[in-house]
Amino acid sequence: KELSLCTLMKFVELEARYPLIKVEWKGTLTFPRELLKVVVDGLLPLTEDASLLISRFQEYMEYDDVRYFVMKAVTESIGQVMQKTKERPLPFYQQNVFSLISPINMPNKECDMVKFMVKQDNWEELKVSKLQAHKQAFQKMWLTFLKHKLPTGLYKKVLVILHDSILPYMNEPTLMIDFLTVAYGIGGAISLLALNGLFILIHQHNLEYPAFYKKLYSLLDPSIYHVKYRARFFHLLDLFLSSSHLPAYLVAAFIKRLSRLALTAPPEALLMVIPFICNLFRRHPACKVLVHRPSGPEDMSEDPYIMEEEEPSESRALESSLWEMQSLQNHYHPEVAKAAAVLNQSLSEMEDDISGLLELSAYELFDKEVKKKAVDVPLEFEQVRGLFGKKNDIFAEHFALD
Repeated sequence: KELSLCTLMKFVELEARYPLIKVEWKGTLTFPRELLKVVVDGLLPLTEDASLLISRFQEYMEYDDVRYFVMKAVTESIGQVMQKTKERPLPFYQQNVFSLISPINMPNKECDMVKFMVKQDNWEELKVSKLQAHKQAFQKMWLTFLKHKLPTGLYKKVLVILHDSILPYMNEPTLMIDFLTVAYGIGGAISLLALNGLFILIHQHNLEYPAFYKKLYSLLDPSIYHVKYRARFFHLLDLFLSSSHLPAYLVAAFIKRLSRLALTAPPEALLMVIPFICNLFRRHPACKVLVHRPSGPEDMSEDPYIMEEEEPSESRALESSLWEMQSLQNHYHPEVAKAAAVLNQSLSEMEDDISGLLELSAYELFDKEVKKKAVDVPLEFEQVRGLFGKKNDIFAEHFALD
């Protein structure tokens, strides 16, 4: 297959230089699009994984003209194949398409477009040499691919690369709003990953998303401390909660929910989330009532906070107290207990830098503990004499050695 692929691509190059049909007028583009379309269709079978063959083809995608016509051919192929499935996903085909289009390395500036498989006399006048046309083809290809229902695993793969490899090269990134809002509504890890793309659209393209914080609040469930996308999620959560204009009830609801979920979190997640909560108190002093309630938490017979409430404003978080942090002060891991005890003193104005803690793993935590140098601690003890200790020891009273 690889040999056939390389031979076919040699045919593409030769046919472009020596067209099989007579050129009727000067300036006609002689790139063999039909032959390239056959090659692309061969790379995208419906019932088998062609990722190895596609990885061999990637070297040809470095040519600007080949990449341009491949993007056009892929768009055409998706339209023809997916139309027949009646909205049913085709896992092998869609995975093959993703393997082909996800590594596409788009040029940033028109002057970067210098590598062509076929140099033609009137290249400057043609669309193939215009970055705008490449971006248009790239955008149309991705929108065609993403408008069809994807398998769950593929959703995640697309969302992981969306903010880096897709949105920056689109002429109109706002066209991705529908895809991202649907993905954000799916729930679980897919929603966490959709946050990245939504953040770019909200921050750079003035997207208005009603009930955004309500949805963000609903994403806080026990899995957030365990998923592999934890670092990315908390980095974005930190950005979304950085504005000092957010109402106190909203921030208090986030603090309470994070604290409640922290009761079952692993130590490496706790060492990140406790400084995170402390930073929220620094930004929003009105929430400090959760820690320093004038009447004292002991006056409460039960916690008024309603964990099951989906609407942050109805959760009664501001009426509650942060007893969860007091519980964590008795945590079995000494570092966690020490971190939670910070809330007993008045917090410094400077925020804690949590960037180094986002990726903290259980292995690193264990490794750090193992490498700690133990300091000799003076202890008062009675030296043991004999197997059962002292004469009046309870063991000595009931047991004897023959």
